[in-house]
Amino acid sequence: MTQQAVVPVVRLRAQEKQEEWHPRAKEIVIGKDILELLSSSMYIDPMTIYREYVQNAADSIDEARKSSILGPRAAGRVDIDLNATARSIQIRDNGGGIKWSDFETRLTAFGASTKRGTTARGFRGVGRLAGLGYCQELIFRSRAAGEARISELKWDCRNLKTALRAVEFSGDLAKLVGEVVSVRRVTSAGYPQHFFEVELRGLVRHRNDRLLNTTAVTEYLSQVAPVPFAPDFPFANEISAALAPHVALGNVEIRVGDMAEPVYRPHRRRLEIGEGTYDEFSGVEIKTLPSGDGGVAAVAWILHHGYTGAIPSKALVKGLRLRSGNIQVGDSSLLEELFPEPRFNAWSVGEVHVIDRHIIPNGRRDYFEQSTHLDHLLNHLTPMARDVARRCRASSIQRKRLRDFELGEASVCEKLSIVHQGTLGVRQRTRFLRDISTSLAAMEKIANFEMFESGASKRLKQTIRRLRSRVDRLARRAPTAAPLSRLSPSQRTMYEHFFGLIYECSANRTAAKALVDRILIKIA
Repeated sequence: MTQQAVVPVVRLRAQEKQEEWHPRAKEIVIGKDILELLSSSMYIDPMTIYREYVQNAADSIDEARKSSILGPRAAGRVDIDLNATARSIQIRDNGGGIKWSDFETRLTAFGASTKRGTTARGFRGVGRLAGLGYCQELIFRSRAAGEARISELKWDCRNLKTALRAVEFSGDLAKLVGEVVSVRRVTSAGYPQHFFEVELRGLVRHRNDRLLNTTAVTEYLSQVAPVPFAPDFPFANEISAALAPHVALGNVEIRVGDMAEPVYRPHRRRLEIGEGTYDEFSGVEIKTLPSGDGGVAAVAWILHHGYTGAIPSKALVKGLRLRSGNIQVGDSSLLEELFPEPRFNAWSVGEVHVIDRHIIPNGRRDYFEQSTHLDHLLNHLTPMARDVARRCRASSIQRKRLRDFELGEASVCEKLSIVHQGTLGVRQRTRFLRDISTSLAAMEKIANFEMFESGASKRLKQTIRRLRSRVDRLARRAPTAAPLSRLSPSQRTMYEHFFGLIYECSANRTAAKALVDRILIKIA
């Protein structure tokens, strides 16, 4: 039977008349929940509120300088007052402030920052919302130069949280803001001529109450904020000079509570690598990294040291870190994947100041938006990470060689003291001296290790010469000087055999020698 070909049946649909595309005509609804996404859901680490408000303060201070409200020599300053009793935080800067005519509009706008396209650090217009999830009242207070009164805007965070949770509240974002935000003007008595201030009242207790811990706040800001290096940091001028042509550092003076000095960067002359153990910084390596269009993508600097192991977190400088606008982006682990072994990132100390304006921090400022420009920068950073890894491995090898040298030295000294004791027979004495010679030869190989600096190699060779000198003196020592020389030949042979067994059978030669010393006292 002939099989017929199966022909698919195509059903033609009648041509329908297509309408032209046209703009949507209905009102766009922006629900209340968008506010939760822009505040507490976006800033999950409570300490980031300090970064966001200090970042805005630094931008305000920069603008005050440009408009000559702050003189060229006047310090940009941020004062942070922590009140654990009242459970409140006040963050005040001496920038130009916001005029009353713009005050309410700017502080209730969402994602409508006037900073986009400028050199300002923040530009999305949501950073001021960071505190909404951590207090009962969030108050913004300001005075622009020349104004007679203070402008205030208050967020009622308790009612805000209630409304966000309430199913019966069906209003949109605008209605929600209208119900929880209020404004007023007050007398200017006791306030500066121009400033901006954020106050958080009724602070929520969170993570060991770190938000009100002066030390924790100072340590956090020392790492992320645009503050200067400490006066005793020896590489401060060299790093600042390399950054100056490319980065507007915009350092500000931050005072936290009643601390005696302002907040400085955590880098010092040395770093603590263990309890009471320190490592010195030996030098700084600075590199200017090119962008894909022939400009400068970033300036990176790395502090070199002994690379003795992972740097403790409490040192506050661990890891190769990223900064944009002289404010840290993310944490110390962002670049660890560039290292052949990620653990070596924790051995390094350095920063990458991103300059290419195509490389933009993301909304949370915990990394950068993905782009080819970012990939290009990471490719240029990879060789630096590999060089640090090479230094880490070399240091690890050196330390192992030094440990082997020290173990060899201890073994030689132990055997020399036993030979010097004069209780061994000729055969055992010869074997001990032969073992000493073998150990000294192994130590000499270590001393000639090419990775050692000349000074370290010289010290090791001096130790070997000193030990060889002791061996030579023992070899020339007359047998009659031995403590067993007063005994008869048979007694001496017996004791030498007995003491040899003690050394041969003992797992601890030091303890064995102490035992033999006590026996010698009894014999004497």
